[in-house]
Amino acid sequence: MSSSPVTAPDPLDPVGGSPVGGSPVGRAVREMPGTSTGTAGELAGAAERAAAALLAPPPPVRLGDVVPAPEQVTPNADADHLLAADTVIRVSADPAALAVAEQLAALLRPATGYPLPVTDATAPAPTGGIALDLTDDSDLGAEGYRLDVTADGVRITAGTAAGLFHGVQTLRQLLPAAVESATPVSKRWILPGGSILDRPRYPHRGAMLDVARHFFGVTDVLRVIDHLARYKFNRLHLHLTDDQGWRIAINSWPALAAVGGAGAVGGSPGGHYTQADYRRIVAYAADRHITVIPEIDLPGHTNAALTAYAELAPDGVAPPPYTGTEVGFSYVDPASERTYDFIADVLGELATLSPGQWLHIGGDEAFKVPAEVYARFVERVQGIVAGLGKTVVGWHQIAPAAHADGRILQWWGTAGDDPVTTEAVRRGAKLILSPGNHAYLDMKYDPDTPIGHDWAGLVDVRRAYDWDPATHLTGVCPDAVLGVEAPLWTESVTTLAEIEFMLLPRLPAIAELGWSPRSTHGWDGFRRRLAGHGPRWTTAGIAFHRSPEVPWPTPASIPAPRTPPLDQEATRPAQG
Repeated sequence: MSSSPVTAPDPLDPVGGSPVGGSPVGRAVREMPGTSTGTAGELAGAAERAAAALLAPPPPVRLGDVVPAPEQVTPNADADHLLAADTVIRVSADPAALAVAEQLAALLRPATGYPLPVTDATAPAPTGGIALDLTDDSDLGAEGYRLDVTADGVRITAGTAAGLFHGVQTLRQLLPAAVESATPVSKRWILPGGSILDRPRYPHRGAMLDVARHFFGVTDVLRVIDHLARYKFNRLHLHLTDDQGWRIAINSWPALAAVGGAGAVGGSPGGHYTQADYRRIVAYAADRHITVIPEIDLPGHTNAALTAYAELAPDGVAPPPYTGTEVGFSYVDPASERTYDFIADVLGELATLSPGQWLHIGGDEAFKVPAEVYARFVERVQGIVAGLGKTVVGWHQIAPAAHADGRILQWWGTAGDDPVTTEAVRRGAKLILSPGNHAYLDMKYDPDTPIGHDWAGLVDVRRAYDWDPATHLTGVCPDAVLGVEAPLWTESVTTLAEIEFMLLPRLPAIAELGWSPRSTHGWDGFRRRLAGHGPRWTTAGIAFHRSPEVPWPTPASIPAPRTPPLDQEATRPAQG
């Protein structure tokens, strides 16, 4: 078994498969530091780990089985590590790092039944601990980490708390799938030995949830955030407004939520987030190193706003609520100063609620607004966003408008040739890539998928995976691409289980494109690594599509699903 660095090992390769430490009880106890003067508890812990080494089968997870694929994996067959009942988590004396350590303990305690106390890194601890260390290693960047697993312990090092958090998600994947259980499991908690060096390919790795077509409550959104965190996403784009519903309370325009938020597609119940609700979502995401990007879609997709305030309509007449799924028929009056007062008020309140640097202004499918009028409208709104100290993001339809410093276009086309967007990039725009025929997670998997659309084609797991963001759009320099984002529109999605069914297993495919170096990509390796996540999702009570492209373990080998805990507390012709 090689101990030299390898890149994206094929999961079928024999890496990390030996018994813990590869040594008998005597060697484990003999090599324990301080054995001659150790306490009875330390000696008992060492004996437990050593006995387990003889009884435990090879670990079912290998060091290279991680999704998204790490940059570099160096397995060591003689360094597998067993978590024990006396394992302690030690962490750098930094509040953000301490929070990550507490999250790690919270992830591991339910299934292991171990206390896993968290203590300062300077405090003495028995052998076999987990260490989370902040370092000044600039090579790791803002989100990178290093994970080292030896027979004596586990260490995650990073330059930031975000890096430590991503390292924790990798550690989680290296444990058996039973670690996702909400109740204690009798299991040998073995981590495969070796080291991982890992850094993200792109700074923007996002998913979008449309809460406007159908409304989803706070706990559902928090659950989605948990899924994103698991696969090292760092952005959640919330599509908060559309023709069918306005989902965020705006104090200066109260009827937007009270009236405009009352409905949903097909007459389903509506709803909206209070500002306290929204702050809760933002804070929960931030705790998982995810930034929320709010979207107020303008000037089109605004029927709900017009229903609430007739003064925003071009004819001054409030339209009735809309519960269908057509697009392109509504718009706020671009000639009225009252419209810009409204936009300044809404974006101003949202900017205060959103600590991230981005505000998304939509901009798509304003079919009834003349091109020149539309461009002037976008330019003025870009100025409002800049005045709030934020960076503007818009769907790629805003490309013809004059450039604003730092502006970002989110491209959702289905062909790789888009001269208008390419010209906007030449003038300084950056890109987030969300190609409809690869990254849109509301597309059907196959013709028999019971929900979803097919206007951009069928998007199975391989299609979601087999494309390269750096070369996807003709004529665009790779340096202009900030990353990827997977949107989920919800015209036909009505429940949390349906959200999960559409996200998984395609969400990890997009995660790997955004995180992993291009050199690690490969369909055969990815689908085998992905297969190991089916038992994890089943154990965690997460719904997913059992795609026939993925060699899932047989159902008999997958634990029965549990009820997921709550956090305490029609085909359309185009896109949005």
